[in-house]
Amino acid sequence: MKTIGITGGVGSGKSAVLEYIAEKNNALIIYADKLAYELESPGHICYDRIVDVLGRDILDSDGFINKNAMAARIFADSDLLRAVNGIIHPAVKDYINDRINREREYGKYDYFVLEAALLIEEKYYEILDELWYVRADEAVRRQRLKASRGYSDEKIDSIMDSQLDDQTYMKYCKYVIDNSESLTATYAQVDALMD
Repeated sequence: MKTIGITGGVGSGKSAVLEYIAEKNNALIIYADKLAYELESPGHICYDRIVDVLGRDILDSDGFINKNAMAARIFADSDLLRAVNGIIHPAVKDYINDRINREREYGKYDYFVLEAALLIEEKYYEILDELWYVRADEAVRRQRLKASRGYSDEKIDSIMDSQLDDQTYMKYCKYVIDNSESLTATYAQVDALMD
């Protein structure tokens, strides 16, 4: 089983690439954001620790962590942000590492594919066979984000400014998938890499 990490900036088209990989290959796709949300749920490894750090007033009426309340709290206080990231990111990485080992034992999948915004920052190159960078020209990304998510230029600037630049992605990623043109062209690049 080959393990692959997929990363890229906002609006680059990672979702389209992942959907295509899932459709055309015997691949297990894991989304780090969804996994983090699961690990923050009641009864899971991060829940009590986050509530201890942030307080019970971040919980909704069902006892789940309210994502908006948590975001408002941690993005207003860099110490809280560091503390919560120090809980979530290691737990996600440990889970991924354990899951890779389990899936290797089971032998069910040809590919284990992880999508994560912070693949490089969290050093997933230490546990994955290779990283792939999905990139698209900035103008294309901006147009996509305005059309699909209704983002303003200011919001797009803010997100893009917080993400890695092309050179850093390319330094750590073995392959680059250019998703600036048609999906047909993108899929052809994916097929070549999967072969």
